[in-house]
Amino acid sequence: MRRPIDLATLYQPWPPSPLQHVQDEWLARRGVELRLKRDDLIHQWLSGAAGAHAPVDLYPPGNKWRKLAPNLRAAVEGGHTRLLTFGGAYSNHIRAVAAAGAACGLSTVGVIRGDELADAPRNWSLARAEAHGMELAFVSRSAYRALLRGLGGDGPGARQALEERWGHAYVLPEGGTNVLAARGAADLVAELPGLGPGDVVCCAVGTGGTLAGVATALPAGARALGFAVLKGAEGYLDGEVAELHRRGWGRTFGNWRIEHGYHGGGYGRVPAELEAFAAEFGERHGVRLERRYVAKLLWGVYGLVERGELPAGSRVTAVITGPPDPEPGRTAVSRGCAGA
Repeated sequence: MRRPIDLATLYQPWPPSPLQHVQDEWLARRGVELRLKRDDLIHQWLSGAAGAHAPVDLYPPGNKWRKLAPNLRAAVEGGHTRLLTFGGAYSNHIRAVAAAGAACGLSTVGVIRGDELADAPRNWSLARAEAHGMELAFVSRSAYRALLRGLGGDGPGARQALEERWGHAYVLPEGGTNVLAARGAADLVAELPGLGPGDVVCCAVGTGGTLAGVATALPAGARALGFAVLKGAEGYLDGEVAELHRRGWGRTFGNWRIEHGYHGGGYGRVPAELEAFAAEFGERHGVRLERRYVAKLLWGVYGLVERGELPAGSRVTAVITGPPDPEPGRTAVSRGCAGA
């Protein structure tokens, strides 16, 4: 039977995620240092916090915990017992919310884009969310877009419709990005002492929460660089990050930018060149890369070094935001989750 996390865990600091130095001759010849901020390992700490022998894949993967913990605190303090959120068929955020809710004793609802998936066999990602106890509600793509537009507006209609169906719930946006999430991501910078001129902290960008938070916490001279995983998001993603800064900090920041040239054709797309890069990186450095976000981030880092846009003297810290997908043949949730 799964043991939930003690809610006090939401308020206590956790040990810094590992900082791994990458020994790479190709980078060294170009005068660039690369470090990996292994946020993909945060869930191992959560497993320990829950007690001995707790399977690590029962907990929110990667840096999702940084962004979820402030929202979970707000939900608990507001008296909520249910979390409701949105995502696609392979959404890391959907799995993370399902895991976080089960770990903290909160029920969860995931509104999933694509009503054609309702009667289809569950992929490994949705199966894992359901195994954590999440109720999945499949809606058409047009209804999904309309729902998100309604939540983003000033009127109460969309939120009322959600409450009429699922009751009072703490609503998390698609991807989990809001001001609280960005503030949680900002805590990462305190785990990188000695940052200054020449330092570039890089992350993949899906909704902009991690990049927005990191930029706010950097010391003078250091920069934040995001790599978009979405095609055609020029202007849009940049505006989302700037808006998070205005809403959460009342100002804008000039120490960040988003690189839009390494999305690989769009979200979820992994062209042959990207797959070859990720496989080679894993073989040389012993780190398996998640393909939809992390591989594109590092592919972009090496590309910008080659183009001279990350010049000699740069120290790059790449935030590894999440673990890779399960290997073929290992798609089920670890034993012990059946009671979730």
